[in-house]
Amino acid sequence: MNQNKSNPFKHLKEDFPASIVVFFVALPLCLGIALASGAPLFSGLIAGIVGGILVGSLSGSQIGVSGPAAGLAAIVLTAIGTLGGYENFLLAVVLGGVIQIVFGFLKAGVIGYYFPSSVIKGMLTGIGIIIILKQIPHFFGYDETPGGFTFFGMDETGNVAEIFQAINFISPGSALIAIIGLAILLLWDKVLSKKGKIFQLIQGPLVAVVVGILYFALTEGDEVWGIASKNLVSVPIPEDFQSFIGQFQFPNFAGITQADIWITAFTIALVASLETLLCVEATDKLDPRKRVTPTNRELLAQGTGNVVSGLIGGLPITQVIVRSSANIQSGGRTKMSAIIHGFLLLISVILIPKLLNKIPLSVLASILLIVGYKLAKPALFKTMYQLGWKQFVPFIVTVLGIVFTDLLVGIGLGLGVGIIVILLKSYQNSHFLHMEDKSNGKHRIKMTLAEEVTFFNKGAILKELDSLPRDTYLEIDVRKTRFLDNDIIEILEDFSEKAVNRHIDVKLISERGEVENPESYIEFFKLKSKSA
Repeated sequence: MNQNKSNPFKHLKEDFPASIVVFFVALPLCLGIALASGAPLFSGLIAGIVGGILVGSLSGSQIGVSGPAAGLAAIVLTAIGTLGGYENFLLAVVLGGVIQIVFGFLKAGVIGYYFPSSVIKGMLTGIGIIIILKQIPHFFGYDETPGGFTFFGMDETGNVAEIFQAINFISPGSALIAIIGLAILLLWDKVLSKKGKIFQLIQGPLVAVVVGILYFALTEGDEVWGIASKNLVSVPIPEDFQSFIGQFQFPNFAGITQADIWITAFTIALVASLETLLCVEATDKLDPRKRVTPTNRELLAQGTGNVVSGLIGGLPITQVIVRSSANIQSGGRTKMSAIIHGFLLLISVILIPKLLNKIPLSVLASILLIVGYKLAKPALFKTMYQLGWKQFVPFIVTVLGIVFTDLLVGIGLGLGVGIIVILLKSYQNSHFLHMEDKSNGKHRIKMTLAEEVTFFNKGAILKELDSLPRDTYLEIDVRKTRFLDNDIIEILEDFSEKAVNRHIDVKLISERGEVENPESYIEFFKLKSKSA
């Protein structure tokens, strides 16, 4: 790590090719998310540039890539309409960034660690499925919304019906170059990348895009095999430097006293922070070198990025799993990959917007299909199923929730199911009951309490105690118990009175010895609870 800091270009041979892949993934996503958000197209590119260069430089993540996030599009779309204009919304973005910086100083980055692994894997898989589904129309040339790389729930066209409509509106040229692009990607990944260093330096996605541009140039004007303008990338083309500067917009600071702007700012800060922390958790799991991202530093970096993005007219920024996973899968080693991709976005927008507008969306769709498949491999479903229902149910609920609603709802559903599973496990694991043969005419039963027994365990323990038959000799073993909730002590206190009437003898086994007097063992429980 120290070497990487002293020489940021040490792994440039891996980072530069990866940055090109991330650039080609990020470009259509920046445009699509801006469209889905009801914001100017240029605002998505601003967010991508700031997320790459500024956030990439400040972040502690070596492989995470930041930019405009699909999960925030619905919030942005609503906010622009309700706040009275885009300039007021930009103010909310700036304030949201300030709030994120405060979160970072308050060390709120630990929140992401409280999400179960099954939910994180479900999030990755759900996003992978959405990527695949949403690229199918573009793959076949059905692009009613130019550049519209959208996700479910973002607009009226973003649903499964669009996929089936694509069958009736297939563009032969788009479909052909998409198939060729997919073949190039598979050939590069499975065969050529193992043949020599040149095939590792020049990545398959770059070759596919170049072939796509050449195909468009050769077939331009052909009514059957040509590619219509709506099926191409659409980057704003400034006529001169003045018109380029004119694309930037600035916040309306006069609205800083409006309560609804502050509410939107806090919503953006909370959702963007949560998405970032979940993405950090996911990318750290995907990182082959298993590096750990400092989460509080990440919140500070993201907050700074949102302040700058909002100040110059950009969309809110988060760390994004699609671009991050593309970076990892393309061999990115350090944060230079994310930074270079930001510069590539900036340079391309300034110098070659006309060339970018010759890239077929179907070729970009073929690239994203591979990314989506790697996130949602069928083998993962089998693995999660084999781990048991306690892992599989939160996983599949998260996947279905994300696919059929949106990212945050899906994560919330998965987390809710995960909490229910934890409560159920806590209910089941509060104690162990051992039945022994009758001795002296009494049932001999030993109950061993778990290390921590809380009010979640009330039902299970109460059920066991109430079901004990008359004339029972009960041993309660608390030698491993470190915490006893007061609710459990009250249950045991009540049971000590019932036990006398049911001819149940109780003996307490603790690290201090054995106690058979009910008043003594209840007093012991109370002391144990206080000491914990």
